[in-house]
Amino acid sequence: MNSKLNFKFLLFLVAVTLTSEAYSQDPNFHIYLCFGQSNMEGQGAIEEQDTTVDSRFQVMQAIDCPNLGRSKATWYTAVPPLCQCKSGLTPADYFGRTMLANLPDSIKIGVINVAVGGCDIRLFDKDMYHAYDSTYKENWFLSKIKNYEGNPYKHLIDLAKLAQQDGVIKGILLHQGETNTGQVEWLSYVKKIYTDMLTDLSLCADSTPLLAGEVLSVENSCCSSMNPIINRLPDTIPTAHVISSSGCLGMDEAHFNSEGYRILGKRYAIQMLSLMGYKLANDEH
Repeated sequence: MNSKLNFKFLLFLVAVTLTSEAYSQDPNFHIYLCFGQSNMEGQGAIEEQDTTVDSRFQVMQAIDCPNLGRSKATWYTAVPPLCQCKSGLTPADYFGRTMLANLPDSIKIGVINVAVGGCDIRLFDKDMYHAYDSTYKENWFLSKIKNYEGNPYKHLIDLAKLAQQDGVIKGILLHQGETNTGQVEWLSYVKKIYTDMLTDLSLCADSTPLLAGEVLSVENSCCSSMNPIINRLPDTIPTAHVISSSGCLGMDEAHFNSEGYRILGKRYAIQMLSLMGYKLANDEH
């Protein structure tokens, strides 16, 4: 008799736990995973206009940043920087702001940004990352990998699983390609990483699109020849959408300037909003 009572009590505890977890997840908290290399990390100067942020736009801090007063795996109002402790403006900044500006007040937006300047896309391949975690021997590169516990993909997935207790992952934002310029194989590399993310987070492709931005396309940019390959991504991944970088100016041959990041981030949002049924005019071309 006692064993039966104990079993029933155990079932009751499981039910209460599951109910509590389900209740704590807010369906109106929309979360987006961001990854890539230096342009997703953010290189634009953070200006006065970028420092006022609606508290409904949140960032889950990816690493401990004492200089910002932020701790890893904690949500904060998304005042830049949103990636590394001393990184700059990123497409994620104005993606989140534009999303909020066009969604009901009941919706919150959260981003998690794990990006590594200079990295090969295969650094985010959970089966191959060891071969690409020392692409550069310089301390600036190695220290970034160390900040992500040696495995940026796992670091992002672990944070995403924590975030799923708070809200719902709605999409994945990618900006990468400069290091892989000219490599058609990049398409299959991205497909594997995206598929792994969906599997590891129990997500469905149809409800979790991949938004991938073109690299800097101005005259004399280093890597604009990669854009025709990036534009083939929807042929490989039906739920992928490419974000144009046309008209976005650069601060050097590889990186956007602050206004370029603002425009690109808005375009990511306009694409996502369109997929959600909000038809907005893109007046940033």
